[in-house]
Amino acid sequence: MITVPATNWKELQNGSDIRGVALAGVADEPVNLTADGVHRLGQAFATWLAQQQGKPTEALTVAIGRDSRLSGPNLMSAVAAGMTGLGTQVYDFAMASTPAMFMSTVTPGFNCDGAIMLTASHLPFNRNGLKFFTAQGGLGKADITQILTLAAEAIFTPATRLGTVTTHDFMAVYAAQLVQTIRTAVNHPDSFDQPLQGLKIVVDAGNGAGGFYAAQVLEPLGADTTGSQFLDPDGNFPNHVPNPENPDAMAAIRDAVLANQADFGIIFDTDVDRSAAVDSQGNAINRNRLIALMAAIVLKEHPGSTIVTDSITSDGLTTFIEQHCQGIHHRFRRGYKNVINEAVRLNQTGQESWLAIETSGHGAMQENYFLDDGAYLISKVLIELARAKLAGQTLTDLIAPLQEPAESQEFRLKIKVDDFRSYGQEVIAALQDLAESQPGWAITPKNHEGVRIACQSPQEQGWFLLRLSLHDPVLPLNVESEVVGGVAQIAQQLFSFLQTYDGLDLSSLRGV
Repeated sequence: MITVPATNWKELQNGSDIRGVALAGVADEPVNLTADGVHRLGQAFATWLAQQQGKPTEALTVAIGRDSRLSGPNLMSAVAAGMTGLGTQVYDFAMASTPAMFMSTVTPGFNCDGAIMLTASHLPFNRNGLKFFTAQGGLGKADITQILTLAAEAIFTPATRLGTVTTHDFMAVYAAQLVQTIRTAVNHPDSFDQPLQGLKIVVDAGNGAGGFYAAQVLEPLGADTTGSQFLDPDGNFPNHVPNPENPDAMAAIRDAVLANQADFGIIFDTDVDRSAAVDSQGNAINRNRLIALMAAIVLKEHPGSTIVTDSITSDGLTTFIEQHCQGIHHRFRRGYKNVINEAVRLNQTGQESWLAIETSGHGAMQENYFLDDGAYLISKVLIELARAKLAGQTLTDLIAPLQEPAESQEFRLKIKVDDFRSYGQEVIAALQDLAESQPGWAITPKNHEGVRIACQSPQEQGWFLLRLSLHDPVLPLNVESEVVGGVAQIAQQLFSFLQTYDGLDLSSLRGV
C-alpha cells in the first residue's frame, strides 16, 4: 500500500530535485519520503523516460546510486523494484557520486538511458531525495513535475517480463576517467603517469560519497594523501556538515592541511557535486575565491569568454575577471540549474561561455557536459597545481589580485504571510523605489533577480542584494562592504525601512 497520499506528492518537489524526510525521529519532521513512495517514483521515472525516448519500459536501462545516508539502501531497493516491475534493466552502482550517475549515460559500455541518484546533498541525516539524469543532463523543474504527476496518477503499463538488477563498479570507471584527464592535461615531462608526485594532498569527504577520490584518483597520480579524513561513509555525519560553505567544515580541512603540512586540501559535499579547497597556508578557496581561481584557469584556455555566476558574487570578483583576466562576468539568478542554463543559452546566442559556477561550490564546464561535478572541478585545479609546481610557482599566485571585502554577511528574513511570494516581491519593489531616491545608493544594472544596490557613502562602501528565496518563505539579504563596520551601517539603514513591514521577521537584523 502506498503511504504517500496523492495530495502530498507535489510537496516532494524541490526545484529540479525530489527531496523529503526519509527517517523518523526528528521533532516536527514527519516522514514523507517512504519506500513505497519511492517505489512508485521509480515506476514514474521509467514511464516518463519511455515516453521521452519512444520505446517501452522493457527496453530501458537505468543506473541507480546513493550517497552515505542511512535511508539510502532501503530507498534504493525500492526505486529499483519499481523499475524492474515495469521490465526495466537496472544497474546498481551502490555508493556513488551524483556526477558519476550522469556520466553513466554517456560512457561507452554503459550508455544508460537514464540514471537516478539517491541524495539530499548536505541536508541533515533524516533527509533524502532523488536526482534524475538522461544523456541530455539533469532533469529540469518541469520534468520533475511530470514525474510527480505520473506517480500521483499511478497508471503504469504492466511488464511482460520483469527487469533484472545487476551490480557494477562504475565509480572505478569514473575515477579512471579523472585520472586520465589529469595525466593528459599536465603532460609531466618526467613523470607522465604520476604528475602529482611530490605533492601532499589531503581529502575531507565529510563521511559522504567522496572518499574514493583519495585512493582512486590522487594515489594513482602519485600524491601523498596522508592526513585525509572522514573518508568512510557514515550517514550520521558525525564529524561536520558535509558542505563546503559551512565554516566548521572549512575549519576541519584547514586544520588537516596545517597539521600535516600538506600542499593542498580538498573538501567535498555529500554527493560530490560541490567542492572547495585550502592552500598550503590554510587559506580557504571557496565561494568567490574558488570562482576566481576557476575563472583564471578557464580564461587562460578561452580568452575573452564569459564566466556565469550567481547573483551574490562580489564586486571584487567582477574586477578580477574583467580587468585582470580580460573576461566577461555575467551575474545571473541563484540556483545551480539557473546558472548552468544561462551559460548554455549564452553559447547558443554566440556569446562564448565555458564556466557556470555558484558561490555554493556548484561549478559546471562546457568541456564536461556542463555537469556540476565537484570532482571534475577540483581535478582542473589540481592540473593547475601540478603546472605551477613545475614552473616554481604557487597555485594561489593566480588569484593574488583578487580584492576581497572587509566584511560579508547574509541575513535571512522570514516572511510570515501565506502568500509569501507576492509579499516578498512587494517589499523588493518598494526597496527599489527607495534606492532611487536614497543619497549614496545606486541600483546596479544588469541584475537578474531581486534588487542589488551599490552603497557609495564612505561609511558603507559596498553593496547589498535582497531577493526572494527559490523555494522558502524567506528574503535572503546579502551585504558586503570594503570597510570595517560597513555591513552594520547598511543593515541599520535597511532595518529602518523594513520594520514598516509587519509580515517580516527581522530578528536577524536587530542589533547588527
